[in-house]
Amino acid sequence: MKLDMLFVLNTIASMSKLSCDKAIIHSDQGFHYTNPLYIKAVKDLKMTQSMSSKGKCIDNAPIESFFGHMKDELDYRSCQTYTELRLKISEYMRYYNHERKQWGRNKMTPVEYKNYLLDQRVKG
Repeated sequence: MKLDMLFVLNTIASMSKLSCDKAIIHSDQGFHYTNPLYIKAVKDLKMTQSMSSKGKCIDNAPIESFFGHMKDELDYRSCQTYTELRLKISEYMRYYNHERKQWGRNKMTPVEYKNYLLDQRVKG
């Protein structure tokens, strides 16, 4: 499937319903993500744009790992509608962030680990 610029811009526009302040959006350096219209849309939402370095696909390893886990753990193929898919993704994100313990985070969930780091910063 060819990624269409209009699709990318519409996706970013739909995020305006969310609170995106201080959010980071990561991508490779594909022409969609270096397009001035995309860069402006991201800035308008007060998001920070992050990109893999040119020729350094390893920069994208953490998000690729996350999507690999999500594809393995989420039964997205049973979804019949976009609404059903959105609900399943939302449920998975809650599970991933609040229940799924991770070895690389001292066996804490992402939320537990974030709170741990914030506590360390306050104490330090």
